[in-house]
Amino acid sequence: MARWEPDARLRLVRAAIDLYAEQGYESTTVAQVAERAGLTKATFFRHFPDKREPLFAGQEEHAALLADGAALAPDDASPLEVVTAALDHATAAFTAEQRDWGPRLRAVVGTHDELRERAAFKRAHLTGTLAAVLRDRGAGEATAAIAADLGVEAFHRGFDRWSDGEGPSYGDLAREELRTLHAAATALR
Repeated sequence: MARWEPDARLRLVRAAIDLYAEQGYESTTVAQVAERAGLTKATFFRHFPDKREPLFAGQEEHAALLADGAALAPDDASPLEVVTAALDHATAAFTAEQRDWGPRLRAVVGTHDELRERAAFKRAHLTGTLAAVLRDRGAGEATAAIAADLGVEAFHRGFDRWSDGEGPSYGDLAREELRTLHAAATALR
């Protein structure tokens, strides 16, 4: 086995998504994922604590990208402008391979309660990260929470559309979703 080869974590993610889509999440073992990746089971556990985590491997990176993008917004930017900057920065980092994974990833996650729960935790983590940045920039608690919720919802809705083959730009789709969600929230009375 090629344990020393680079990109072990990414190889494990690829293998997990492929196997979970091919034979089902519950029917796939960690050993099978490791073998498909050309690695050992011990290497799998050096990168992930359990078999669901390869599906959520980008959580910390996505949170950091959103926070870094929000920090790039001008000091006088409105909360919505800060969220837009965060979305632009985060979505620009996504690759064609991640786009290809989208439909399979959603299909696997959508069929298992445990994975849907983990996805909700990831979403809450992203929202909390973005809300904290907004509060640090002076937004009130409610404004920060609502703006972060809208941003993370736009992030996910844009990804779904992009991975389903809409438009060439994930960023454009996320921005469009943010405008739609903002208009919907504004229309509430």
